[in-house]
Amino acid sequence: MVQDIPRRLVEIVVPARLGRSFRFLLSATVINNVGDGIALSAGPLLVASATRDPLLVSMALLSEYLPVLLFGVLGGAIADRFDRRRLVVIANLGRAIVLTALVATIASGTVNIALVLAALFILGTAETFADSASSTLLPSLVAREDLGIANARLQGGFLLTNQLVAPPIGAFLFAAGMALPFAANAAAFTLGALLVSRVVISSKREIAARSGLRAEMAEGIRWLIAHPPMRTLALTIFAFNVTFGAAWSVLVLYAGDRLGMDEVGFGLLITATAVGGLIGAGLYGRLERRFSLGQIMRAGLIIETVTHLTLALTTLPAVALAMLVVFGVHEFVWGTIATVVRQRAVPDALLGRVGGVYRVAIVGGLVIGTPIGGLLARTFGITAPFWFGFIGSAVLVVVLWREFLLIGHAGAVDGPAPDRPVGT
Repeated sequence: MVQDIPRRLVEIVVPARLGRSFRFLLSATVINNVGDGIALSAGPLLVASATRDPLLVSMALLSEYLPVLLFGVLGGAIADRFDRRRLVVIANLGRAIVLTALVATIASGTVNIALVLAALFILGTAETFADSASSTLLPSLVAREDLGIANARLQGGFLLTNQLVAPPIGAFLFAAGMALPFAANAAAFTLGALLVSRVVISSKREIAARSGLRAEMAEGIRWLIAHPPMRTLALTIFAFNVTFGAAWSVLVLYAGDRLGMDEVGFGLLITATAVGGLIGAGLYGRLERRFSLGQIMRAGLIIETVTHLTLALTTLPAVALAMLVVFGVHEFVWGTIATVVRQRAVPDALLGRVGGVYRVAIVGGLVIGTPIGGLLARTFGITAPFWFGFIGSAVLVVVLWREFLLIGHAGAVDGPAPDRPVGT
């Protein structure tokens, strides 16, 4: 009986019905996010060690956002045109090579801020193409009715490794030796590429005659515009990320000025959201069985609106922490549902391009919202961005309330995904 416990745990976390290829994909996701999580804390430390210029430090964040804005739709078109699994492998190996070169400059003492910013931009570009391809693999690996639980497991792996476990490891490794966390990240990408190469896609795609990348990107955008539920979902993601970006852009200042929390306290606020996400991962299957996707989306966006209001009003750290745990549950569940709905509704041949548009919408909202939050806080006080988030979110919920049920049912009547492996 005791010997069966590990097997039962594996079955609970990764049910056998999801298939061997999904387990390889999940393993690759976990390994890659361990590496990314290590770099999440080590990266800013490396930037700060190379320069104390606030403008150059801010350029590091821009280097992460800019590739998605520039190449999000292009990356999706590439993913729809070529072998998606192979693209993920190539992108991961490319990131490992760039990180190895960065490690060499750190070890030799020749690293400087220009090299760091260039490396961040190249890594962000490779990540954009990798994400465009990897996000389209899942519908070919599991049955349609299992897309929710499969996405929940992938997102849960991201939260556990990228947000909770790995960042402290990255800071420790950086203190032990500046090059160590980036060497570990390179090793993780290499292993992740090997694991993804073991994935077997369950069907071949019918790729239409090529008409040029520009025309193919335009085709994906036109499809999205002509599909009311998916168009509304994209606009919703963009608009709510404007309000989210405005509020979260000053969270580190809000923690000290409003809540009286130090650096550790700010870290706890971030951790609270991640803990909520893990709770959401555990609850997702039960929620999906008991409620419609549209109902869950409605409830989630009410939670987001209440979160902004609570943070605008409270001065108590305990209240803020509790609210952010609840927000983390919503953020995980809503993000998983948005992915599931898109994977069900979008034709396989267009998954990459439509996914690229969504990534542009996500980052575009953050890029717009972040300076809005800074300007509001400077002009009206530290709680102003949260009042902006509350009012904006409340208006959006009222305007879009009836649309969420339509979004939740988008693509629900399409046929099931193939379940017989035929190679790639």
